[in-house]
Formats: sequence, C-alpha cells, structure tokens
Amino acid sequence: MLRVMGTVDLEAEPGDGGGDGDGTPTRATGARGRDRLATDTVVRHLEQIIFGGEVEPGDSLPSESELSADLGVSRLTVREGVRTLQARALIEVSHGRRPVVAHPNAAPLHDFFSAAVRRDPRGLLELLEVRLAIEVHTAQLAARNATRADISALEAALEGMRLGVDDEVAFNAADVRFHAAIAAASGNRMLSFIVEGMEEPLHTSRIASIRGYRAQSADLGALIQLHQAIFDCISERDTAGAAASMRKHLIGTRNDLRAAFALQPTPMGLTDPS
Repeated sequence: MLRVMGTVDLEAEPGDGGGDGDGTPTRATGARGRDRLATDTVVRHLEQIIFGGEVEPGDSLPSESELSADLGVSRLTVREGVRTLQARALIEVSHGRRPVVAHPNAAPLHDFFSAAVRRDPRGLLELLEVRLAIEVHTAQLAARNATRADISALEAALEGMRLGVDDEVAFNAADVRFHAAIAAASGNRMLSFIVEGMEEPLHTSRIASIRGYRAQSADLGALIQLHQAIFDCISERDTAGAAASMRKHLIGTRNDLRAAFALQPTPMGLTDPS
C-alpha cells in the first residue's frame, strides 16, 4: 500500500491568506489559506507517487479514505487534489473506483491550442507557423524511422483522401490521419503529442484551407499529389525530400487559409487577420 509518513501541518502563518488592512488575516481568509495548503499537499503527494517510479500508467492510486487518513486531511480536500490532477490529465477517475494513473496524453496541449484559437482567430495562421516548425522535422524523422506498419498507415490515410474528394468531412478526417501517422512514424512521442494536441484546431484550419483551395481550384488532385510526394519520400527514406515536400505543402496550406479568410462568409465568421 502506498502511504506517506506523517500528517500535514495546516497551521497558517500570521498574515498569510490576506485579511484586514493591517495585515491580520480574517477567519475566512485564514481558512481559505489552510484549504489551499491542504489541497496542495495532496497534489504534491500524488505527484510523488506518479513520478517517483512507484506506479505505472494504468495502476491504481491510494483510495480517498487512505489518502485522507495518511495525510490528515478531509476527504473533501482529497477530492479537490484529485480533481486538480485529473484536470492536468495525470490521473483518470471513474465513479466508485480508485483513481488510476493516466497514460501520457495530449489533453493539456489540446485544451491550450483549442482555447488559443477560439480566443483569437489569428491563431489559425499562427498555428500554421507552429506546424512548419514541427511537421517539417517530423517528416524528416519519419523518413528515417518509419516501419512497415507506419508506411501502411500512411498509405491507408492517403487512399482515404482520394476516396473522400467529394466528402469534405471524410477528406479532412483522412488528412488528419495522414499527418498523425507521420508523427507516429517519427518515433518521437513528444512530437506525436504535439501533433495530437493540435488536432481539434487543425480540424477548423483544414476545413478553412480546403475551402480557400477550392475557391481557386475545384480539383483536389493537386492537394492530394502534395501528400503523395510526402509519402513517396518517406517510403523511399529520402529525409531531405520529405522535409522539403512537407514544407511546400504547409506553405500552400497557409496560402489557402489566407484565401479562406478573404471569403464571405468565412468559417467561424473569420476575417482576414493580416
């Protein structure tokens, strides 16, 4: 059983937690300060268990009652600490069961990128710059490290794009799979997490860029050919060619996205932010 030695000292220092103008804490602010301290202690203790090598992803953590007794805090405080780590995607919680250590995932990045784009439409173009910085190198790594299974996944996604030329949703979904497969083929988990974290805002970006592309050409053949060039370089282990092909594709996507901003009406009611 995973336990911590000792209990938590929740005595507040004079003046902590705000209070009256003379620096004396009020009863309410002092209580809030103690609550925060207790919750932080629960969070730090669980982080030590998660990152300290005692457990693996998928393993159960101590129960609410065990943590409450071990740390000398209320069960409500334990719940607050657990919720904090759940929001950070470090643990998973199911009703009636112990919290479980989460597998590494892109949820925090997903939330960040999604919120950034929703707050400011210019984020879609900024996201293209992020993609240029990341996916060009990812394609280069994929050309070096891709396995047969990775090549098969890329080929299947590319075929999905061909089959979805008359279905915007299907085409976009296949496009997402293609780029995710490249990230997976890179062999770098961190790059995969970043690409996965961008997936939702990229959905909006891809739909917008495809509409911008169609405003200039109704035929998606050239767009598919750009993806085919990336695939060919990866499958042929051409690292420089894979990087160059991805750069060319993303620069074209940026131009298509700018064309989409010029359309009226535009997706999400966006206007050209440049």
